[in-house]
Amino acid sequence: VQPRFGPALVSALLLMAVAGGAIFKLQARQTLGRPGVLAEPQDHSKRWRILLPEQVAGMTSEAVPPAEEELTGLPPDTSFGKRLYRGADGPPLLLQVVLIGRDRTSIHQPQYCLTGQGWLIEKTEEVRLPVAQPQPYEISALKLTASKALDAAGQQRVRALYVYWFVADGALTAHRSERLAWMAEELLRTGTLQRWAYVACLTECPPGAEEQIFARVKAFLAEAVPAFQRQPGN
Repeated sequence: VQPRFGPALVSALLLMAVAGGAIFKLQARQTLGRPGVLAEPQDHSKRWRILLPEQVAGMTSEAVPPAEEELTGLPPDTSFGKRLYRGADGPPLLLQVVLIGRDRTSIHQPQYCLTGQGWLIEKTEEVRLPVAQPQPYEISALKLTASKALDAAGQQRVRALYVYWFVADGALTAHRSERLAWMAEELLRTGTLQRWAYVACLTECPPGAEEQIFARVKAFLAEAVPAFQRQPGN
């Protein structure tokens, strides 16, 4: 029996193909858009500095350098921002931002990173993250629940929550396909390549404490996001 493809699936596949093809053809004459996160150029470097807050919700933090695989495996104008936040009321939270330059391949599927580090993704959910400042709005994000074996037999496992989304100047989405479609549309319409950033927060989670830890992540992001992300439309 031959598989049958519905109109919605065919349209989605065509849209993604058009998105990728349009960006490739117009890349040579594009204008680079403003980032959706706070960032500034650095002297003698193609990489920008991502301005993540040093303190959030009473937590102190330390900067985390990009991994060698990120520096060598991604385009040279990819910019990184990473900070590890520690507090007295739970496990540390890793906040990270990856900002594209003129090469859209700086951002890839977040699932690849997790599975490449040995995590098994058990559940994927779309969630809403409320942000109150400077004006109330919600971030549509994806939450991944994952686990990793601590011993060779796989008898001991650690769990983690990984929350991520994509943001550009005036645009915000949880979905890669939507990001690519919007990027192609903006490039065709104005000649501007949207400068998308991928924002993610990772924390470990004791078994059975998923709701409690996610509530902590939401409270953390509600305070952190206004300090480094431009509000959509501003």
